[in-house]
Amino acid sequence: MGETVRFGVSLDEDLLAKFDALCRQRKAPSRSEALRDVIRDALVRDSLQSDHAEAAGVLTLIYDHHLPDLARKLTARQHDHHEVIVATLHVHLDHHHCLETLVLRGRAGQLRALADQLRAIRGVTHATFSITAVGADLP
Repeated sequence: MGETVRFGVSLDEDLLAKFDALCRQRKAPSRSEALRDVIRDALVRDSLQSDHAEAAGVLTLIYDHHLPDLARKLTARQHDHHEVIVATLHVHLDHHHCLETLVLRGRAGQLRALADQLRAIRGVTHATFSITAVGADLP
């Protein structure tokens, strides 16, 4: 980490009031720390635009396990991509519905492609995907 540099920022007072409200909501210790978080988030998002960026992600699927062949399709697709799946968690939500969470690590493009493939399988009723940079790619 480099030396800390002070610089001035000019903001419209309405924008500053909204930023201060966000700082309070997120319990940021200072405007400086909140601004650092915003900048880091922007840099991580930008780095993940490249399909080749090293990334980690979490994919959460909700599906009806009573649908014929659905569990087999999901398992087969996951086995096809075992090299990027670090861990899985399977939870029975009720008699019909399951929640499955996959922790992923690999190239950003690979992870997005796998998430798209799994969420597109007929019978997956909801999916969320979160991706972030890892290791040296973190600002």
